Amino acid sequence: MRTGRTTLGKFVIEQLGGEPERSDLGALLIDIAAAVKAISVMLARGELGGFLGSADAENVQGEIQKKLDILSNDVVIAQCEWGGQLAGMVSEELEMVYQIPSGNPRGRYLLMFDPLDGSSNVDFNVSVGTIFSVLAKEDNSPAVTEDFLKPGLTQVAAGYAIYGPSTMIVLTIGRGTQGFTLDREGGNFILTHPSIQIPRQTSEYSINTSNSRFWEPPVSRYISECKAGASSVRGRDFNMRWVASMVAEVHRILLRGGIFMYPRDTRDPSKPSKLRLLYEANPMAMIIEQAGGMASTGRGRILEVQPQSIHERSPVVLGSVEEVDRVERYHADYDSGTDVPFGSPLFAQRSLYLE
Repeated sequence: MRTGRTTLGKFVIEQLGGEPERSDLGALLIDIAAAVKAISVMLARGELGGFLGSADAENVQGEIQKKLDILSNDVVIAQCEWGGQLAGMVSEELEMVYQIPSGNPRGRYLLMFDPLDGSSNVDFNVSVGTIFSVLAKEDNSPAVTEDFLKPGLTQVAAGYAIYGPSTMIVLTIGRGTQGFTLDREGGNFILTHPSIQIPRQTSEYSINTSNSRFWEPPVSRYISECKAGASSVRGRDFNMRWVASMVAEVHRILLRGGIFMYPRDTRDPSKPSKLRLLYEANPMAMIIEQAGGMASTGRGRILEVQPQSIHERSPVVLGSVEEVDRVERYHADYDSGTDVPFGSPLFAQRSLYLE
């Protein structure tokens, strides 16, 4: 594949051309790309198009919806429900499984998506995104909830769009992670970031520190070490970033390394974390792993979690391998009762031992 010459359409045709049984997957990905272009146009128009502001409604998660949450959701559904590739869809903005209309042809794929990740930022012209995940089922019968409740390991494709200074789609079909940039003049997504690889080490972390009082001790331990910088056992200074958009955080990590954390916390026992497993954690975990990174709940691989419901939440720790692995070790220390609180006179010696 040649950077600057390969379109998204050409990419999926060449990657899946030898597998006739997956040709519909390529067509679905092209439909998703068309939806991304339409959402990009709405975001670019912003207040000029009357798209900004609240919709004065809540979604099934109990979150206030922006106008663009609803519009973006409608765009993805309208673009993908008619092509004959899908048996059903799940969206952050819909309570139940979306059934393909009876007059439309059905396929055997399942689409799960967050139509506008980070939508709290849209009124302030900050980068937001769309996240999607694709599963396959054995036949084209109407999708039911149980069809979607599969571990992330079974995903056949995952990706996200980021709407920033340029619009990009970052995609994996299980053969590495590729980045495509929208050529607004030609209307095509062009391969600009082939075979993305995340650096194993990093000196940058991304977490919402306003939640620190609700964190578990292993997370507090890790962040305290990062904040202490060169004077701590880490021996180097760290930078913190936080955009309040998972897509923006992950995109930066893919291109320059880092660790993103939305860990388990104690604020609301009914919601052990903020991010949804099926259409946020799982697709991002697949993208990160295919780029040589690591994605964990803190206590195990995200892609191995067995979902129990379509809007289930999951802790997320992902990014450069060495940092995610360290966070997992700190959770294991805590769970086994062998950890030492940050600030203990034994802490530095013990942490050096754990190196």
